[in-house]
Amino acid sequence: MPTPQTPATGDQPRRPTVADHIVDRLASWGVRHYYGYPGDGINGMTSALQRRGDTRFVQVRHEETAGFAATAHVKYGGGTIGAALVTSGPGAIHLLNGLYDAKLDHQPVVALVGQTALTAQGGGYYQEVDLLSLYKDVAGFQAQLDDPSQVRHLVDRACRTALAHRTVAVLVLPNDVQDLDAVLDPPHTHAHYATSNAPSTRSTVPPEADLRAAAEVLRGGEKVAMLVGQGAFGAEAEVAAIAERLGAGVATALLGMAVVDQREPWVTGALGLLGTVPSSYLMAHCDRLLIVGSNSPYTEFYPPEGLPAVQIDIDGAQLGLRYATEVNLTGDAAPTLHALDALLADHTPPTDWRADIAERTASWRSGQLRVAQQDAEPLNPQRTLTELDDRLPADAMVAVDCGTVTAWYARHLHVRPGMLASLSGTLLSMGGAMPYGIGAKFAHPDRPVFALLGDGAMQMNGVNELITVAKYWREWADPRFVVLVLNNRDLAFVSWEQRASEGTPKFDASQDVPDVDYAAWARTLGLQGIRVDDPAQVGPAWDAALAADRPVVIDAVVDPAELMIPPQFTREQAVNTASSIIRGDSDWRGILRRGVPAAVATLLPHRS
Repeated sequence: MPTPQTPATGDQPRRPTVADHIVDRLASWGVRHYYGYPGDGINGMTSALQRRGDTRFVQVRHEETAGFAATAHVKYGGGTIGAALVTSGPGAIHLLNGLYDAKLDHQPVVALVGQTALTAQGGGYYQEVDLLSLYKDVAGFQAQLDDPSQVRHLVDRACRTALAHRTVAVLVLPNDVQDLDAVLDPPHTHAHYATSNAPSTRSTVPPEADLRAAAEVLRGGEKVAMLVGQGAFGAEAEVAAIAERLGAGVATALLGMAVVDQREPWVTGALGLLGTVPSSYLMAHCDRLLIVGSNSPYTEFYPPEGLPAVQIDIDGAQLGLRYATEVNLTGDAAPTLHALDALLADHTPPTDWRADIAERTASWRSGQLRVAQQDAEPLNPQRTLTELDDRLPADAMVAVDCGTVTAWYARHLHVRPGMLASLSGTLLSMGGAMPYGIGAKFAHPDRPVFALLGDGAMQMNGVNELITVAKYWREWADPRFVVLVLNNRDLAFVSWEQRASEGTPKFDASQDVPDVDYAAWARTLGLQGIRVDDPAQVGPAWDAALAADRPVVIDAVVDPAELMIPPQFTREQAVNTASSIIRGDSDWRGILRRGVPAAVATLLPHRS
């Protein structure tokens, strides 16, 4: 453990505290970044971080951001464990949403939460909240540290549980206990533990008999489809190799888009409500299915029941949950796929299937480019993404928010291996993109970030966390942090859901968003702001942002009537949308103006 700093008075070095011991033990697990906001409930912890010196406290504007950013720190490869540090009471409550993001997307995060002093607990003291009850659902492991001798085994168990189960672990820290003298070596006596911080091994390759059974299932296919998710990160080469071996088409979950090169003709893009028509075709017409590291929950987008299928996941509890798979393989994606590929070495893949998939994918991409180039009032939001696509640097990190921007990202941004891209994939929380961008930037300060937001998400977390960007950007090796705000003055995705599923007009009181000059706000903070309201301005705006010497906000004033046509646009959805017009939707002209040409360009085939 590092030697505590000597006080300026020349007194003897101070004894390490419980908080010092927590910070040192977490460092032995690789934790070097803490995202959070200070308060008297964690003064002992922030003092310990200050004394240690080689760890980083990243001060965000809201505790919810701390949870998102800690999750993103792991997703973008900044470390094996994300850490959030917040104060008691309201700080602990605010953190909860970001931790649910970690839980639902299976990311290992340790949350350190301040609590009322032990001496005052049970007396209705200020900020006293039953945190163990509050965190009961979100945490795979939780405990309150009440005695200095607990530090080692509680920190070790929290980290080991977070890693083993890829989940959230919570340690509740009463503020008076944080400043007690540490017990570095618990006694080797009854009711004390001397635990290990050595990493745990895990089974990486399934038994050979199971691999052979999977190989036989896949060998019999003439039209193999693959669904690839975030569990396949680190297995990019193996995914491409097995797809080539099987002659398979590959669809991706939103969280797995960066696993494969989205420019390849056999990659059909995202699967699901925001996905592509060729991905829906791939699943509807395949005769074998291989799922790698995904549990995408849209059942209706999987193949028809009864298809022979194989699934690979490191967590055996996640296997067979979405589709009636025939063979389930528990193991890491890379070595499992490598072993499977070796067993299929004599397999000759068919060619007609891939040619069919490539033709349909090219047609779809051509049609989507036409949609993006269609006139809108004043600007087509899809064009902002198509103009970025070819300009994305090879080392780009993309953070995406929840809403229509998610659809435009999934359809127009062809991320490829080497890039990093993520979002709140299962929680689907608005307000995640800016915290994700911050977490990504602290994970890799030498790489550019592109945060893609709607104006609703920008007003929820973005305007505040832009202050965080302004606070830290000068220390980043690459200062580029580009924020695209699709400014349509409407919570557009919810408006479209209301029309298509309920058949009711847009509820203006609920859906209208105040019109804000986000570019001006950026300039107020000393950043660069660019307002775009004409198609001719989009490309130059991206060029300026990529060449900038500081973070940039592109405030794109876009058409709220731009229609996201799902890949399976049902008769019921069409009837409901028409009903919303008949019942007096305030933007009925926009629905007709953009809906018809967007539907034609999306659903009809096009020459590439």
